[in-house]
Amino acid sequence: MPDLNNIADTVSEFHTFYEAVAATLNAHRSTHSLSGAEIRILSEISVNQHPNAGQLATATNTDPGYLTRIIRSLEKQGLASRAPSRTDARSFALHLTEQGKNTLIDLQMASRDNVLQLLQPLNVRQQEQLAAAMLAIRQLLKGDGNGTPEVTYRHQLQPGDVGYLIHLHGGLYAREAGYNGEFEAHVCKTFAEFLPGYSPAKDRIVLAVANGEIVGSIAIVGATRQLAQLRWFIVHPDYRGFGIGKRLLADALAFCKDKQYQTVYLMTTSIQEHAGALFKQSGFRKTGEKLMQLWGQQLYEQRYDMDLV
Repeated sequence: MPDLNNIADTVSEFHTFYEAVAATLNAHRSTHSLSGAEIRILSEISVNQHPNAGQLATATNTDPGYLTRIIRSLEKQGLASRAPSRTDARSFALHLTEQGKNTLIDLQMASRDNVLQLLQPLNVRQQEQLAAAMLAIRQLLKGDGNGTPEVTYRHQLQPGDVGYLIHLHGGLYAREAGYNGEFEAHVCKTFAEFLPGYSPAKDRIVLAVANGEIVGSIAIVGATRQLAQLRWFIVHPDYRGFGIGKRLLADALAFCKDKQYQTVYLMTTSIQEHAGALFKQSGFRKTGEKLMQLWGQQLYEQRYDMDLV
């Protein structure tokens, strides 16, 4: 098990490091008389569209008494105002004045300039990694309790995608199925055969992406006008249980139907029991199996088919 004390030390060290980064990013605030807390409340009033004090206190986790003093300060400076709420006569809705809106715009533009200066020394890939890491930290610590990752899906292959998919297959199947390096070589070969003839008119790649990294994939490869093969179906272990596999499979099968394939098939092994169960639930039937010595294991190579017409 991970050493929780070591993890705590790492988090503390990062916090100390990022305090210095935050000081640099907040340097623009020295040109304004506003405190950091006042700037945050200004931003929340803008984002939440006329909130009352109770809503602001919840959104910012601010003590109600302290929040009242901040609101009074903003009103005194002509940046915010209160008006009776249209939905609750017992409370007041907060608004930004024109001066408050202009001040917030100035602060946001200055903040953006500071961030751009921070990013400038990094190349594009490093910038993407930084943004993905920050998004991951935010999702893990926001405390919504559901732990559901934010996943997007795309159908376009980008430079580096295939290399990463080969890495994902090789590492994952070595750990979970005990496959040797011959399996990774097999995956390399299948992609090498696929890429030269890839055509969106007959083929479909679906990639699940979270925090800037590929966490799942599936593909449909047109074999003939009537027959398609399902390939490279994988979901990273950290992202299982969130419906990603079902979403990928549904997307792939919808493509097959749209292209009017009559049959789609896939090859798997007896070791992939969970995948086999999902295939059966989705309407595939096992049409054959053969005992073989593959990738350092004795296993059954299995074929599953689904008729689409």
